[in-house]
Amino acid sequence: MYKSILPTLLCLCLLAPAVVAESPAEGQAAPAFKLQDQEGDWHQLDDYHGQWVVLYFYPRDFTPGCTTEACSFRDDIYKFRKLNIALLGVSMDDVESHRKFAEEYGLPFPLLADDDGEISRLYGTYLGIGGGVGIAQRQTFLIDPDGLLAKHYQKVDPDVHSAQVMTDLEDLMATDPPPG
Repeated sequence: MYKSILPTLLCLCLLAPAVVAESPAEGQAAPAFKLQDQEGDWHQLDDYHGQWVVLYFYPRDFTPGCTTEACSFRDDIYKFRKLNIALLGVSMDDVESHRKFAEEYGLPFPLLADDDGEISRLYGTYLGIGGGVGIAQRQTFLIDPDGLLAKHYQKVDPDVHSAQVMTDLEDLMATDPPPG
């Protein structure tokens, strides 16, 4: 019986209208979050007050585009660290999947598990495809040291995104240097 209804359910999920939440606008306070990373450690936005944050959402661990994007950020990690920029990846995969993904590709930054999609919804990246199935869309937010959204990338090319983010951050930091 299940085999006979499975194709029908799959078609309904794929043909159902996508559900997409609205993203917060640049200049608004970034939505708060508290999520676990691949080591089981908790991260919340308040932990990063006073520094720039790159919060990048991606659909799935181990998929080609997501792997390319994560490895590009990995390869540029020293540039981000030199400027004291926090780099956080978020998907709806669980902690264990993130652990395996980070281990497989040597990812030296937190991958946050948004298992239920709550944070993806708050940031407007959740894409529901019906039947309770959803993913985080590939989007990135730059959050300034005061917790405000400084830039939102709605369209991301995984091959060049890390370099694009670094260039934009350098420009933003030059026009809004840290206090002190």
